[in-house]
Amino acid sequence: MSRLVSASESVVITGIGMITPAGNNTTSSWAAVCDGTTRAAPDARLASSPVTLSCAVPDFDPVALLGSGARRMDRFTQFAVAAAQEAVEDSRHLPGFGVNLRAGVVMGTAFGGVGTWEEQAQRLAARGSRAVHPLTVPMGIGNSAASAIAARFGLHGPVFAVTTACAAGTTALGAAADALRWGQCDVALAGGADAAVTPVVASAFDKIGALSRRLDHPGSASRPFDRQRDGFVLGEGAAVLVLERESDARARGAVPYARVLGHASTCDAYHLTSPEPSGRFAALAVREALDRAGVTAGEVGYVNAHATGTPEGDAVEARVISEVFGASVMVSSTKGVTGHMMGAAGAVEAAFSALAVHHGIVPPTANLDEPDPAAAPLNLVREKAQHVGVELAVSNSFGFGGHNSTVLLGKP
Repeated sequence: MSRLVSASESVVITGIGMITPAGNNTTSSWAAVCDGTTRAAPDARLASSPVTLSCAVPDFDPVALLGSGARRMDRFTQFAVAAAQEAVEDSRHLPGFGVNLRAGVVMGTAFGGVGTWEEQAQRLAARGSRAVHPLTVPMGIGNSAASAIAARFGLHGPVFAVTTACAAGTTALGAAADALRWGQCDVALAGGADAAVTPVVASAFDKIGALSRRLDHPGSASRPFDRQRDGFVLGEGAAVLVLERESDARARGAVPYARVLGHASTCDAYHLTSPEPSGRFAALAVREALDRAGVTAGEVGYVNAHATGTPEGDAVEARVISEVFGASVMVSSTKGVTGHMMGAAGAVEAAFSALAVHHGIVPPTANLDEPDPAAAPLNLVREKAQHVGVELAVSNSFGFGGHNSTVLLGKP
């Protein structure tokens, strides 16, 4: 039976794993984001779609990374397990893995195994029901990444998936931190994964005007907060973070990257795709995350913005940040490099925020040439990374359906 360990007990990040368009591990992803090198390029997988560019994970060989069992996984699960493998190795000497009844997994996803569903629908249409793969359901369902991670490491605690659209990775991180504070587990792998660079998803997003149409200039297509932005670029990948209570981590000699100090989620309850125009519920999520940590807005040094490059969404978030934090806090969106990784975005950006706190480096926003008037009052980090100490960082994530999720990270 679980019990509240301590509402004030610090939860820390002791391991990070990433598979992103910026690189196949944490080191290369972080380096590319700090360099501001955009990853948008034409994608042969989208040849039948109106928008043919994406931010794709480069040179990903799942069998080489994970063994032959990777063939029984959707691409989003492959990303998740590979990221989890790196995170576990990075955390060093996690106790009890292999037979751990007290270890949990919380993974966020927006689309789950959409690639599997699309492929099998094509088989069904072309060759009939006998051609449908017998593992379609376990490969395609949204919990498959979480369960595959648990199976790989023998984790028998609470294992589940959350799906709050593009806020899912951040929601998962908050849920895992709560599970640790409530004593439901002693260690948790938390993150997000998506592999939604598919013809149907690209065509559907294009149908509602969400994607950039800079097909002749893909390198400049993903441009958060820029006056000339015209939509986001589809990305893919995963991030997994190892979370522990700080007392446990210190006892085993682990060196944390950052503390998870507070998180909060709200819902606009307004529209299927558009944010509530005033941003008041997104601002509420930010304020509640700060309040739960006992932190004032003026103490925060960096905000990793959700900013995807859509005209409406970026403008609303700029107003939220300005209203809550004023003009002094440093702000950037790493989606200028990675594109929008859907349900993985929040986990990846929380990882980047933890690294910003750990290394004292704030990454820039790629392709931010001329700030939108709504964002102009902000202290936007452009062109070059800023080498400056960051004690506290906020990472925002927002998703279709009005989901708002914020996490506050701090120095350990």
